[in-house]
Amino acid sequence: MKQDFRDAMARLSAAVNIITTDGPAGRAAMTVSAVSSVSDDPATVLVCINVKSAAHPILVGNGRLCINILAGHHEDVARMIAGMTGLAAEERMAQVGWETGDYGQPVLPDALAVLEGDIVLQQQAGTHSVLFVEIRHIRLAASQADGLAYFGRRFHRMAVGVGA
Repeated sequence: MKQDFRDAMARLSAAVNIITTDGPAGRAAMTVSAVSSVSDDPATVLVCINVKSAAHPILVGNGRLCINILAGHHEDVARMIAGMTGLAAEERMAQVGWETGDYGQPVLPDALAVLEGDIVLQQQAGTHSVLFVEIRHIRLAASQADGLAYFGRRFHRMAVGVGA
């Protein structure tokens, strides 16, 4: 069942994001595809994080985070932050030119969108924590760009649609 579930989820395309946090518990970043809208009033998303991830206690300890929605040209950054390049966790975050967002979190300057917010609820489900994040600040990119998705255990560039 576990392998069938993983294989089924590999057939579910998902947007690629980098979750960042900075605060009293430290600074961390991780590549995540399990992000979903919950409500627009108040603006809330959920983020699923493996409890064994080194970033998990830092995210929960800080109680706030940023969701950096990646553009197609961010594949190398997504791979690096995900640990696919062999760099140690401390080195990975240092390789990116982060800015500090309006809510104090590390922001990827050219992300399609950044959503900074507070973790308002945490629920454990199996191996993961489901973090409900109430958004406090949003910044949208000034121009459109291709998106980045994960499907079939590979990254894929998603072309921006041409206006109708």
